[in-house]
Amino acid sequence: MRATTRLFQNACRITLFTRENCGLCTQAKSVLSNVWDSRPFDYEEVDIIKDNTIPPWRDLYEFDVPVIHVSKATAPKEDPKSASKALKLMHRLKEVDVQAKLDAAEAA
Repeated sequence: MRATTRLFQNACRITLFTRENCGLCTQAKSVLSNVWDSRPFDYEEVDIIKDNTIPPWRDLYEFDVPVIHVSKATAPKEDPKSASKALKLMHRLKEVDVQAKLDAAEAA
């Protein structure tokens, strides 16, 4: 069997919107780490407070972190204007819910 580029690429991307000193964010990172162990994905983390180049994310999620957006790895980067259409989970994440969102993103 010949290796293809598909074997070296992850099918999905998860973007975690977080901030410092957030206990739920720490738990979310742990859940994502557990999911990644069985099902690797591309990962990006956005600190909505520190990264002041993107205030729209702060305006959207200041009181809702942690928030994850799940998309295909080939999809364009996350955009605040299309956040309402994103596959997302908020607050207390569970591995089974993250897996379900990954399935949905792959099927889309």
